[in-house]
Amino acid sequence: MKKMIVISIVLVYLSILGIAQARAGAARDYISIVGSSTVYPFATVVAENFGKKTRFKTPKIESTGSGGGHKLFGSGIGVAHPDITNSSARITKSQLEKDFKNGVKEVVEVKIGYDGIVVANSRQAMVFRLNRKDLFLALAKQVPVAGNKGALQQNPYKTWKQINALLPDVKIEVFGPPPTSGTRDAFVEMAMEGGANTFTWIATLKKTDKKRYKEICHTIREDGAYIEAGENDNLIVDKLSKSPDALGILGFSFLDQNTDKIQGSFIDGVQPTFQAISDGFYPVSRPLFFYVKKAHVDTIPGMREYLAEFTSETAWGDDGYLTTKGLIPMPEKERRKYKKIVEELTPLTLDDLN
Repeated sequence: MKKMIVISIVLVYLSILGIAQARAGAARDYISIVGSSTVYPFATVVAENFGKKTRFKTPKIESTGSGGGHKLFGSGIGVAHPDITNSSARITKSQLEKDFKNGVKEVVEVKIGYDGIVVANSRQAMVFRLNRKDLFLALAKQVPVAGNKGALQQNPYKTWKQINALLPDVKIEVFGPPPTSGTRDAFVEMAMEGGANTFTWIATLKKTDKKRYKEICHTIREDGAYIEAGENDNLIVDKLSKSPDALGILGFSFLDQNTDKIQGSFIDGVQPTFQAISDGFYPVSRPLFFYVKKAHVDTIPGMREYLAEFTSETAWGDDGYLTTKGLIPMPEKERRKYKKIVEELTPLTLDDLN
């Protein structure tokens, strides 16, 4: 009997403690945002303007990388979990399925604009004129054996000139993001695949053996030519300014904000400029997103107002303040589409990702 009484007291205590903790957690009075280092500068500017214009606290934003952000965001509902995650790549079907399994049933997708992925180097060095084939041969773990269709070899290339006689005779050294980065995902899909597809037999694999195709195109060499430099592109800018022979893979906005230190390489004959990306001429460009936990919108103070600020013409419009940070605006029709999605909080479905 005494044992039962003790157990009952303990259960009551734990229940009271849980309620107290829940109430303390429910008191979170700021928006929690995680995710992409590429979207981070844009979200930060919006958050600062939101903080100045409204009675709400400025959101807290962490640069965790797109992959890390999706993992944190999708781990559950409640104030212990982020409200929004920024992403430099579209959420995948498997990521959304994990969200659903963890109770995050309604996720609202917001495309915010476009960005180019830049291969940059120090202004102290010559401007590189690369094509996507050069990038594939420089960075893939395995590359085709010349004259032997279907055969691969461990990447033997040590200098850029070995790949293309028009390129300088300097060591291949490229600073880039880790596998958790949306920038890395987008780079391998657009640049590496684009280069690999110049080999007809590899391009054919996309239909006949998708697994092998992806392994060839997406696997980066690990012999020191490619150096993972973290999630924050500012670290890559810093490394490039100290290593004149190196190249770095980063978002256009970081080039745009550091033109005194670095310069963008031509890719397939096109230089990364605001206009070239906006017009669709630059071959390595991608959309940027953030994802909203609908269940938190009317629970966390200021969520609707933050979303309204981000999707205002003052922010993401053709002459909005985000363009001064390097964001390439969406066409007006597309902006109207996503503004409506935000206003109606229309959730993303698995079918939308097919």
